[in-house]
Amino acid sequence: MAPGRRRCLDKLTPQVYRELHLVAGRCMGREHDVHTLETTALINELYLRLSDLKLIDWQNRAHFFALCARQMRRILTDQARARRSHKRGDGAKAISLDDALAISPEPSADLVAVDDALN
Repeated sequence: MAPGRRRCLDKLTPQVYRELHLVAGRCMGREHDVHTLETTALINELYLRLSDLKLIDWQNRAHFFALCARQMRRILTDQARARRSHKRGDGAKAISLDDALAISPEPSADLVAVDDALN
């Protein structure tokens, strides 16, 4: 990188970071759930996602920050979905009904008597 471009980047980076920190705080403030991400972690995740984006024709500063805000909302949504999925048994071993019957305890005598009486 040319020395002039490097100096510009060094001056611009802290300004962009401060603005992204404000945007991240606003995005997280709108959420109802408690997030495990802090604003700094959200910005770091944003950077990773932005580095994957290719061939974006940046229109202006507003376009850049609007896209960043949209990506932050997606990150928060993905985090919430992952948390909800885990809460609902994501990763639990699936057992077929036939297997469940095979490993379930024998019915108690009382349960058999009630079933016989109902039949």
